[in-house]
Parts: sequence; structure tokens; C-alpha cells
Amino acid sequence: MKEKHTFLAFDCGATSGRALLGTFAEGRFSMEEVYRFPNALVEREGKYYWDIVAIGEHFKKCLAELAGRGVRPDSIGIDTWGVDFGFVAADGTLLGLPRAYRDPYTEGIPEKVFQTVPREELYAATGIQVMNFNSIFQLYAQTQEGFAPLRDAQSLLFVPDLLAYLLTGKKVCEYTIASTSGMMDQNSRQFNTALLEKLGIRTDMLLPIVQPGTKVGEYQGIPVISVAGHDTASAIAAVPAADERFAYLSSGTWSLIGIEVPAPIIDEASAKANFTNEGGIDGTTRFLKNITGMWLLEQCRQRWKAEGRDYGYAQLVEMARAEEAFPGRINPDDPRFANPKDMVAEISASLSAAPVSVPLAKKCSRSENRPWLYRDAQIVSCIYHSLADRYKEVLDMLQDFAPFKIEKLHIIGGGSANELLNQWTADALGMPVVTGPTEATAIGNLMLQARTAGLVTDRWQMRRLIADTFQVKTYLPQ
Repeated sequence: MKEKHTFLAFDCGATSGRALLGTFAEGRFSMEEVYRFPNALVEREGKYYWDIVAIGEHFKKCLAELAGRGVRPDSIGIDTWGVDFGFVAADGTLLGLPRAYRDPYTEGIPEKVFQTVPREELYAATGIQVMNFNSIFQLYAQTQEGFAPLRDAQSLLFVPDLLAYLLTGKKVCEYTIASTSGMMDQNSRQFNTALLEKLGIRTDMLLPIVQPGTKVGEYQGIPVISVAGHDTASAIAAVPAADERFAYLSSGTWSLIGIEVPAPIIDEASAKANFTNEGGIDGTTRFLKNITGMWLLEQCRQRWKAEGRDYGYAQLVEMARAEEAFPGRINPDDPRFANPKDMVAEISASLSAAPVSVPLAKKCSRSENRPWLYRDAQIVSCIYHSLADRYKEVLDMLQDFAPFKIEKLHIIGGGSANELLNQWTADALGMPVVTGPTEATAIGNLMLQARTAGLVTDRWQMRRLIADTFQVKTYLPQ
């Protein structure tokens, strides 16, 4: 066996992507970021897309730079966000760009779908929470509008599988990413074609679903491994937990809070609470709820930057700390915050409309043609407190479903570096909060490649190695 193994993880998010190189040598694991690139929505003729070709070119540029350094990874893994997909024609041609989940073309679509397949029937079949951007609703909307790429498609590929196709020319459909679609049967773990056909959605373009660890193909002789393609699935694989009695919070643009269970939880109560069942590794189910996360703050930052106030993350934390007593709260999951033109104005308007709002004297006007707004620091404090309160609300619901007592919350992802929000979360929950690693998604991606190579055996060995490698911090409620 080789003494040293290196694996390359491409971890692509809605606003940026990066490549991380993981090294396994002498029983130890190390990781370094080797490439980073921007990502953003592309608007064309009123529709929103992802520039999948540009992302693929960044992958190739990264690999070329590594080759120039004499680095040749043993394999490559790709993870991204869920639900979005693109189409490939019979001759292998990429049919345009994938539509983006933030495109409002699915507004009102769930209600139209429920006229044919009742909400209860859809949830019982798929176990997926109703969110208007679910793949099934996107496909229904594209079918109704006669979307040309859908009409001409031979194959549907979710984003990580589509990126793997751009590297290898080979097509697969990986389980964890397919599980987010709202189209998969929870028992067979294959697509529910009868359900889709009832809605008039084509099923001939759907591929058989494969499990994480499947080899897709090769790029210049380097194997491309289908890891847990959904970024949250990769992230949860990297939670440094010692046993099952934990909840997790993957904190980033979205906050995904849930538990890891051996089988889906699909009943009247989970349907009413709108919890989702998504695929995990080792046959597990990620029982969770999506919460709007740092999207709120990032959109505010963009507005403030456009007005000449470019705040760093450390500065934002101090601003929130200074306004800790600010009483305003919002519901982070209110549809009004999904993609407003001005997040600051939208939050201010929500606060002003609340039954108990902050006195007008605590507001200030930015310009004559802007509405009255709350101070920047108050907005940041409001976002942090509102997220912490929402985490408690969802965790209390999770405990009612969990087959074990939840003893701690593990926070992973970029948001785990926010010490103030971590402490406010521990205070709100009344239980220990363990944070880190921040790069959990990429670490899980790399670990799954290592497992495919035979270096680790299961998720618990992976987690022990991660706990030994990366520093975590525990926050106790105060």
C-alpha cells in the first residue's frame, strides 16, 4: 500500500467554490486549500441560471495548476448544493445552463402540483419537505412552460453529477443528491416514476441511482469518485461526534439543522412540521429542516457595501454585540426574505410591522429616497438573535422525533466560526454547542474518497480521525 495518498475535493457553493487537497500519510490527515473561484447567478432573458461551464473550466484550471506543481491526486470528488440540475442531449451536448433554485419561476407551482398529487400523498411517497424550489416543482414548471432543453434531453444530471460529466464524459446519478429532489421513493431509493408520470413529467431521462463511492470515470487518468454529492451530506459525514446522541447544524447560506437516523421518519407529525428526509452515508437518513441562514446577512452586506460601508465579519460581530439588547426579531424563513431587492429595507419593514417594534427614534434615514431603516448594528443583532431563536424552535421539534436524547448540537461549516452567534445559540438551546470544523463539507468529501480507497472503514472511524485532527470548541449555556 502507498505510504502517502492525496485526494482533491471540489466544494462548490452558491457564491463561491474552492478546491482542497487532502493528504493521508502515516495514519494522519492534513488538508490545504489550493484554489478558489467565484460563483453567482446568471440572468438571461428573465431566467436565472448557474454558469456550469465556467465552474467546470475552473476545475480544469485548478488541476492544471496542480500538475504544474507536480501534484497528481489519487482521485477527485465533487459536492455542491442540491435540487438544481441540467440536461444532456443524445449526442452528449450540454443543453444550456442549469436553472437556479432562486429563479422565481416556481412560485405557486406546489399548489398546482397538489391539485393532481395531494400534499400528503407527495410527502408520504418522498419524505421531502415542501419548498417551492424542490426539483420536482422545477421540473413541473419547466414542463408547463415547454422549456426547450427539457424537451430535447436524453439525460437529467444534478449539478455535482453534471460537473463530473464535464470532466469525464460519463453520467451517474448519486444517491444523496437525488434524495433532495422530491422525486425519490424512500423505500426503493430509486425515482418514483409513477408519481412523476401522473404529473406529466418525463421519466425516460432519469438515470439509476448509485451510492456514494461509485467511480464515475476519469479525467486525464485521474479517477473521479461520486462522493456524497450533496454538500450537506458530505458535511454531516464530517461531524466529529462520538456517538449518535447529537443534532447537527450545517451553517452557511442555509442553516440545515437535523439528526442522523437509521431510517426515514415519515408520518403525519413530520409532514405537519414540514421536516425532510434526505440521504446520508452508510444507509442513514438526514432528518432535518432547512432554515434561511447567512443569506440574510450576506444580502445586507451587499447593500451596505453598495452604500459605501464594507463591513468585515469581525466588525459585524462587534456591531451585534454592541446591540445585544435590541429586541427586534424576524422569522428567517418568511418568504419575503427569499430574494428581495433590498434585504435591509425588507427586514426593517418586517420589524416596523411587528406588534412590538423598536421606537422610531431608534431608526435613521439613509437618504431622502430610501425608507426609514434600522441602524446597521441593529439589523445584524436582529439576524443573529432571530437565527438562534429559530434554532431552538426547530431543535425542540427534533427532540420529539429523535429515537434518542439529544445531548449536544454540533455546528459545522463557515458559520461555526461566529463565536457570538454560537454563544447566543447555546444560551437559547440550554445545551452545549460544539463548533467545527469549518471546512466540514470538503473534509467529508475527502474522507469519502479515502474510504473508497480503503483507508477508512465507516463513518465512525472517519469521525474519530476528524476529531483527532481538527480543533473544536465547546460553548456552554450562560
